[in-house]
Parts: sequence; C-alpha cells; structure tokens
Amino acid sequence: MPVMSEGRSSESGFPIRAVYDADDVPGGLAARLGAPGEFPYARGVYPTMYTSRPWTMRQYAGFGTAAESNARYHQLLAAGTMGLSVAFDLPTQMGYDSDHPVAHGEVGKVGVAIDSVEDMRTLFAGIPLDQVSTSMTINAPGSVLLLLYQLVAEESGVAGPALNGTIQNDILKEYIARGTYIFPPKPSLRLVADTFGYCRKEVPRWNTISISGYHMAEAGATPVQEIAFTLANGISYVRAALAAGLAVDDFAPRLSFFFVARTTLLEEVAKFRAARRIWAHLMRDEFGARNPKSLMLRFHTQTAGVQLTAQQPEVNLVRVAVQGLAAVLGGTQSLHTNSFDEAIALPTEKAARLALRTQQVLAHETDLTATVDPFAGSYVVESMTDEIESGVRELMGRVAEYGSAVEAIEAGFQKREIESSAYRVAQEIESGDRVVVGVNRFTVDEEEPYQPLRVDPAIEAAQRERLARLRADRDSAAVEHALADLRTVASGTENVLYPMKEALRARATVGEVCGVLREVWGTYRPSDRF
Repeated sequence: MPVMSEGRSSESGFPIRAVYDADDVPGGLAARLGAPGEFPYARGVYPTMYTSRPWTMRQYAGFGTAAESNARYHQLLAAGTMGLSVAFDLPTQMGYDSDHPVAHGEVGKVGVAIDSVEDMRTLFAGIPLDQVSTSMTINAPGSVLLLLYQLVAEESGVAGPALNGTIQNDILKEYIARGTYIFPPKPSLRLVADTFGYCRKEVPRWNTISISGYHMAEAGATPVQEIAFTLANGISYVRAALAAGLAVDDFAPRLSFFFVARTTLLEEVAKFRAARRIWAHLMRDEFGARNPKSLMLRFHTQTAGVQLTAQQPEVNLVRVAVQGLAAVLGGTQSLHTNSFDEAIALPTEKAARLALRTQQVLAHETDLTATVDPFAGSYVVESMTDEIESGVRELMGRVAEYGSAVEAIEAGFQKREIESSAYRVAQEIESGDRVVVGVNRFTVDEEEPYQPLRVDPAIEAAQRERLARLRADRDSAAVEHALADLRTVASGTENVLYPMKEALRARATVGEVCGVLREVWGTYRPSDRF
C-alpha cells in the first residue's frame, strides 16, 4: 500500500503520498502518455520542445510615460529579453484617457499611459516590430491597443502579416477576478469574436487571445480552479467565434493561454500537463477541430506575484527561481519571472535584470534543455496529473450546469469558489499552518532599508498636456466622422475593428473610441447578489 505523508495535501486538496509507485498510475502508463508533440500533448506541444530552442523569455514592463517605458524596453532587449510584454496603466485598461476625471492619480502608476497613436509610436520607437514578439496585457480595450500597434508598425513599413505577438483580450476572467471590464458580457464577446475575424485576415500570426488563469490564481484560485475556470472561459470564446460564422480551425490555432507558476513545483508541473490533455480532447471531441495546432494548448507563464513578500524581499529571488523551474518543467512556451522587489513597488532596473538572469540561468546553466519532458513517467507527477484532470473536469461540469461560463459568472459561482479558497489560505497563514518564510516563520527584527522605484506625479500633468496638443492639432471633423462610422457599425453586426482602426488613424483617442462603444453597448454593473 502507498505510504501517506502525515497531514500534507496539495493546493487543490488532494492528499500527497510519501511514496508513489506503479499502482498509483494504472492503465498502461507509457501508452497513455504518448510522445511529445502528439495528441493529447501531455508531454508538450512540440516534439523537440527546448532541445531545439528555449522558451521565449519575456519581461513584463511599462510605467509612467511611453518614453520611459521605451527606454526600459531597450534595456531589456540589450540584456537578452526575447520578447516584450507591455503593462498598461489602469486608465488605459479601463478605456479612459489620461485627462478623464476618473484617471486622476492613476496615470502611469501600474503601467504605461497610452492615449493615442502618438503615445504608441513613442512606446515602440527604435524597436523592430517585425523582429520582436510583443505581448500586451490589455483586455476590454484590447482590440484598440492592437490596432494602435498595427498602425505604428505600418508607419515603419511593417505589414500586418509580419507582426507576431499576443493581446490578452480575455474579458470573462475580468468579471470573475480582476475587475477591469467595460462592457457587458454579450457585446464584449462580440468584440473578441470580431478580433478573431479581423486578425485572421489582417494580422494572421497574431495570438488573438490569451485565456488567463493567472489572475484567478492571484485572487486565490487553487490549481484545479485555475484550470477549470480558464478552460470553461475558453469554451465560451470558441462558441462565440463559431456563432459569428468562423470555422474552428480558422481561429483555434491562434488561441493561447496564460497561467501562474507557484512554488508548489510538483503540482504545478502536473497542472500544466493536465490542462494540455483536457484542451486537446475538448477541441477534438466537442468542437471537431482537425488541425493539430487547434488542439495544442500553448501558454505563457508568469511566476506568482501573490507569493512575493515585502518582508525580506531578497528571498523572493529564490521563490521566483523555483516557480520558473516549475513553468519550464511543465512545458511553457514563454515565461515572465517577477522581480524580487515587486511586493514593494515598481521593479528597479537591477531587479528586472536579475529576474531575466534567473531565466537565463535555467536555460543555459542547467540541463533542462537537454531532454524533453523530464518528469514523464514520474509516479508522483503522473498520479497528480490524473487527480487534477479529474478535479478540473468535475468543476467544469459544475460550470456547465449554469449553461455556460457567462451564466455562471452572472450567478457569481466562480467568484464565490475562488474567494472561499483565498479565505482558507489566509487562515492557514494566520494560524501558521502554512509557512511563509520571513512572514510567519524565520523573521528578522529589523529590515534593511530599500529604495524603491517611484513614478513621478508630474507625469499626469504632462500626459494631459500632450492630449490637449493632440486635440488641437488633429482634424476634428475627420475624427468625428470616423467615430460616427464606428457608432453605426457597433449598432449593427459588421466587424467593428475596421472603423475602429480608421478612427485611431485619424488620431481619435483610446477614451473616445471606448466612449462610443459605451454609448452603444452600455457598461457592465455586477449583480449585488455577490
């Protein structure tokens, strides 16, 4: 009989045995596993994985003005970053210009402020957009920022088919865990589907959505909840695209995912393997996808920001290294490693460089890239993979009982489940049952002084001045005409991205474009039932 380790369980609540053997993974293990790059992709989506090239090393960055963020991007590229990942400030994420009253005090604080094509031009000045892969963490106005990026690329002679990158564009998880939504679910799903259709024709290499479990995990979701709710959202996006008349193999190859990597390394590796296996079966068996790329769950990983501590922040370097290792052993396609000082403030240049160096050590000083899927056949990991898959399928079934992820969101189901898990973890930390080094164990009496990076409050005034000059210099009649065209299309059924692009080309602002859509589609107000 397997030996149980006393009192230990996984983050998802499964008991962890002290010893695993072949009896824990029945059913012809080798036959079930398959080969890397083959259905159901538990061992990775590509046959050679990192033996031919390492994962894409991204660093999430953006703060203050477009010029300051551009300087940081050049520093990261010089340090060896292989892809950019853009953080936007809250006003931009919510579709407001920097001079809107609700933007006061938030301009440039948690990301870069982008109000118009002029800001986007400054943000990517001197960066070859046909050579760099760019990920943009933006959701409700994701299509707007993508179009600004495309306009800037066209100005530099780079056509849409040459662009490579991702917009997060995952609005459903905003209703569940993050809150940066604008429109109600139905028109939001239309905007997502329109983006799928637009990119298929105009920007074919672009990943049109990054279906995100990361933010749900940061809000307290267990690994099982993270995967179950993310894949349930993915099903809703697929159905929305099919309802819009797209064929599954026309858009599914450009779907991507975004997950967290925690310090619980074994369960995280199992989680990624289970997610790939479930998605492959869903796309083949439920939606009839035939293109192998439609079946592949490709994902970006970010190390767990919620596990960073302000106490003894240098310890976060160790946490991030373990989390990055879990992502790589789990087969991620790209990785962002958090900076050790992010629990205190925006990362300093040195901290961001150290975070990148962590990935470079994993890629170049270990033997992780020498073989594909090193945990394949591990009794413990394969057993955990089966447990997670079973738990995910059961929870996805509970979501389906509401009709879809959207109906479950409107009933508050996912939010309640995640909040319950977050409360349990908080209780465990408070009681000391869950050890957090430097917080409730192994503390020090006095912390060393640390000088964090701060955003200059004068940035907001400067951004407002730039907006005033933009509005004074542009052709106002052309802007109004373009916005009127957008209003007409948004009221109908045609693809809104085409008139949206023309409005942005005429130098309409992000806030003005989103304002037109607010007029037509309304804004989302969560139910007071939860």
